[in-house]
This record gives sequence, structure tokens and C-alpha cells, in this order.
Amino acid sequence: MRPLNRTVNQLSLMSRNVDPEMPTDFTRVLVVGKSPVNRVVVSKIVERSGLKPISESPETAATTLRSLIPGAVVLDGGADNKDCDALMSRIDALRRISGRSRPSVILLSTKSGTPESLGLSSVVDAVVVKPITTERLQPVIDHLIGLGRS
Repeated sequence: MRPLNRTVNQLSLMSRNVDPEMPTDFTRVLVVGKSPVNRVVVSKIVERSGLKPISESPETAATTLRSLIPGAVVLDGGADNKDCDALMSRIDALRRISGRSRPSVILLSTKSGTPESLGLSSVVDAVVVKPITTERLQPVIDHLIGLGRS
């Protein structure tokens, strides 16, 4: 049974349809992008890591994040790194719930650099430069999922 005493933070998260006790599922990776082709390519790379991809457009991904905290989220930033900006507040809320940097966030970008040097949200943990290849993306996914599990 859940306790009746809830903190203000928990109440505000519950009002946004986020369960504060939802566990992180490290077997799943949410793949978000406007391009269906890029989502398929990234999903195949996720599968090579032995994980289960969930492919969503930026418009439908917020619904998925209400019912699941994946081990990682891969965002295709598009040409200007802003295609998935609407999800950043939802991901930030999930991180506050877990008290850690979960889920881990990878941004697929047309520009190289660190999240800080590219002026990205503090929610982004890693940047992988396009074109998307297994050699570039898979080690980053494996590393961030491994960090989350430990």
C-alpha cells in the first residue's frame, strides 16, 4: 500500500500523469525522430545491443513516457537539433522522479561537440554525430545503459 503523505513534488508529477514509483526498464530504449527511416536505422542498432527499441515520432513519444521510463532515449535532433525539444521537460520530470540521470539521453546531431559546447539542454548526456552508424552509436548506448544499471 502506498503512503498517503505525498510531497508537493510528487503531487505535481502525479497531476501530470507521471507515476513517481514507476521503475526504469533498462531493456527498453525509446527512439524518437521525425524521420521514419532514421528511426528504423537506430532501432536496428539498439537491437544489436540486445535491447528492445520503441520507435515514436516526437508527437507521440510523450504518451509513451507517461507509461514507461526507458533505460535510454535516443533523440534525432534533425537539421537544427530542435526536432525533439518538446520532450525535454517530460524527460527532465522523469529524471527528477528517479533522483538520478534516468533515462539517459542521446542526441543524434548534424554538429559535433559536447552537449555543453552545442548549447543543448542539460538533459542530453551524449551527442552522436550523423551519419548514424553502428560503430558510432552502439558503444554510446551500451555505455549509458551500463551506467544506469550500476
